Amino acid sequence: MSQTLFDQSPETPETPQAPEKDVPSFRAAMDELEGILERIEGEEVDIDRLAEELRRAAWLLELCRGKIRKAEVEVTQIVQSLERDEDE
Repeated sequence: MSQTLFDQSPETPETPQAPEKDVPSFRAAMDELEGILERIEGEEVDIDRLAEELRRAAWLLELCRGKIRKAEVEVTQIVQSLERDEDE
Protein backbone atom coordinates (compact mmCIF):
# COMPACT_ATOMS: atom_id res chain seq x y z
CA MET A 1 0.00 0.00 0.00
CA SER A 2 1.50 3.34 -0.99
CA GLN A 3 1.70 6.31 1.33
CA THR A 4 0.37 9.69 0.34
CA LEU A 5 2.13 12.88 1.25
CA PHE A 6 -0.32 13.48 4.08
CA ASP A 7 0.17 9.98 5.52
CA GLN A 8 3.86 10.57 6.09
CA SER A 9 5.02 10.97 9.66
CA PRO A 10 7.79 13.37 10.67
CA GLU A 11 10.20 10.42 10.73
CA THR A 12 9.98 9.69 6.99
CA PRO A 13 13.21 10.09 4.99
CA GLU A 14 11.75 13.02 3.06
CA THR A 15 11.09 14.97 6.24
CA PRO A 16 13.57 13.82 8.88
CA GLN A 17 12.62 14.47 12.48
CA ALA A 18 14.30 17.61 13.70
CA PRO A 19 16.40 17.55 16.86
CA GLU A 20 14.28 18.51 19.89
CA LYS A 21 15.73 22.04 20.03
CA ASP A 22 14.75 22.62 16.37
CA VAL A 23 11.12 21.60 16.82
CA PRO A 24 8.99 24.74 16.62
CA SER A 25 6.45 25.66 19.25
CA PHE A 26 2.79 25.13 18.42
CA ARG A 27 2.33 28.84 17.66
CA ALA A 28 5.45 29.00 15.47
CA ALA A 29 4.36 25.88 13.58
CA MET A 30 0.87 27.31 13.03
CA ASP A 31 2.32 30.62 11.83
CA GLU A 32 4.59 28.79 9.40
CA LEU A 33 1.67 26.65 8.17
CA GLU A 34 -0.39 29.80 7.58
CA GLY A 35 2.50 31.33 5.63
CA ILE A 36 2.85 28.24 3.44
CA LEU A 37 -0.89 28.21 2.79
CA GLU A 38 -0.89 31.90 1.87
CA ARG A 39 2.02 31.39 -0.55
CA ILE A 40 0.32 28.40 -2.18
CA GLU A 41 -3.07 30.12 -2.42
CA GLY A 42 -1.43 33.29 -3.74
CA GLU A 43 0.43 31.21 -6.31
CA GLU A 44 3.72 32.56 -4.94
CA VAL A 45 5.34 29.12 -4.68
CA ASP A 46 7.63 28.20 -7.53
CA ILE A 47 6.57 24.87 -8.98
CA ASP A 48 10.07 23.54 -8.25
CA ARG A 49 9.52 24.20 -4.51
CA LEU A 50 5.87 23.15 -4.31
CA ALA A 51 6.53 19.56 -3.20
CA GLU A 52 9.06 20.74 -0.62
CA GLU A 53 6.56 23.27 0.77
CA LEU A 54 3.82 20.63 0.92
CA ARG A 55 6.14 18.16 2.70
CA ARG A 56 7.03 20.82 5.27
CA ALA A 57 3.34 21.71 5.72
CA ALA A 58 2.45 18.02 6.23
CA TRP A 59 5.24 17.69 8.81
CA LEU A 60 4.11 20.82 10.64
CA LEU A 61 0.49 19.66 10.60
CA GLU A 62 1.44 16.30 12.13
CA LEU A 63 3.59 18.08 14.71
CA CYS A 64 0.67 20.32 15.71
CA ARG A 65 -1.71 17.37 15.91
CA GLY A 66 0.75 15.59 18.20
CA LYS A 67 1.06 18.64 20.44
CA ILE A 68 -2.75 18.89 20.65
CA ARG A 69 -3.06 15.19 21.53
CA LYS A 70 -0.39 15.56 24.21
CA ALA A 71 -2.11 18.62 25.68
CA GLU A 72 -5.47 16.79 25.73
CA VAL A 73 -3.93 13.90 27.67
CA GLU A 74 -2.25 16.24 30.14
CA VAL A 75 -5.43 18.28 30.72
CA THR A 76 -7.45 15.09 31.22
CA GLN A 77 -4.92 13.83 33.76
CA ILE A 78 -4.97 17.13 35.65
CA VAL A 79 -8.77 17.23 35.75
CA GLN A 80 -8.93 13.61 36.94
CA SER A 81 -6.36 14.37 39.63
CA LEU A 82 -8.39 17.35 40.82
CA GLU A 83 -11.56 15.26 40.88
CA ARG A 84 -9.83 12.56 42.95
CA ASP A 85 -8.62 15.20 45.40
CA GLU A 86 -12.18 16.50 45.80
CA ASP A 87 -13.47 12.97 46.52
CA GLU A 88 -11.00 12.43 49.36
